[in-house]
Amino acid sequence: MKNILKLLIVSIGLISLASCGEGKDQNAAQAAQPKPYPVYEVPTKTVTGFTTYPASIEGIVNSEVRAKVSGYITKVLVDEGEQVKAGQILFKLETQSLSQDAAAAKANVNAAQVEVDKLKPLVEKNIISSVQLETAKAKLQQAQSGYNSILANIGYANIKSPVDGYVGAIRKREGALISASDQEPLTTVSDISKVYAYFSMNESDYLDFIQDAEGTTIQDKIDNIPAVRLKLANGSLYDQEGKIQTINSVINPNTGSISFRAIFDNPSRLLTNGNSAILEIPKTYKDVLVISQESTYEQQGNTLVFKLQNNDSVVSSIVKVKAKVDNLYVIESGVEQGDSVVAKGTDKLRSGTRISPQPVAFDSVAKPLEKVFN
Repeated sequence: MKNILKLLIVSIGLISLASCGEGKDQNAAQAAQPKPYPVYEVPTKTVTGFTTYPASIEGIVNSEVRAKVSGYITKVLVDEGEQVKAGQILFKLETQSLSQDAAAAKANVNAAQVEVDKLKPLVEKNIISSVQLETAKAKLQQAQSGYNSILANIGYANIKSPVDGYVGAIRKREGALISASDQEPLTTVSDISKVYAYFSMNESDYLDFIQDAEGTTIQDKIDNIPAVRLKLANGSLYDQEGKIQTINSVINPNTGSISFRAIFDNPSRLLTNGNSAILEIPKTYKDVLVISQESTYEQQGNTLVFKLQNNDSVVSSIVKVKAKVDNLYVIESGVEQGDSVVAKGTDKLRSGTRISPQPVAFDSVAKPLEKVFN
């Protein structure tokens, strides 16, 4: 009986060892099988990228409204944001004292005129010298000039808009004493039917930009710059395209940059003075090699991809990136059209690893990534 029991124990042990061996063999076989990875052929495409620069927005006309005479504001006839015409009265100043001065000056004019009228017939009859008449006429002219000056000041008490546009912040209200020497203007009237977008490039970017632009003269190059666009502070794209108009000819010694000015139509008055935006300058790359950024990885400052070999093994290859467009890289060297590269999962591969390639369409890999906001 004991012998039979020993035989049973030995048999069970042998069966267990056999089972373990078979399991290890199966795991080893599975580990040896190439893993599937998506791959695509490197295509050529025409793509457009954008270089971006911070920009500040101003109306094409920004005219400060200031007083020419001193006085208390008696009426403010407009409100902030209101559209006004050139010559429209915006503020009225107190004119009581000026009116009194005008009355006195008018009396002086009348008195001087009476004196001239009295002397004329006496001169004609040679009773008095003509010098007396000329002196009286000079006094009349002086009195008339003083009166006209006071009338002008009374007119200046009606402060008018210098241009067509929209009223900005009103800094003084009824009862405020103002004068021509005030540092701050009463308000600003801006024409924002069109707006300027000001931005700058550093010297290196400027040289690259202007050398790449078509044309022989600077003006030719400016004329050939494609339309630009604005991305607003809320991330939306402004619905009007703009045009670069001018490039400053002098480098700012403090910042080492050169300023540009672009102009945009503003029919809806969405843009106004002080807005900030991102100006985007397009650049089109025609028939260039492109790969998905997801297909690359970084190593020691280089950008690499895994290229598929004939035996389904992969080899790492350094690529030189010419530009970044959305989630694509424009490639200058390192791959050729028709090369197959691993689409994703490059962090799990090593050069020389055999894979099971799963061909996929490039467009399915190169879709722009959707942004998700919490």
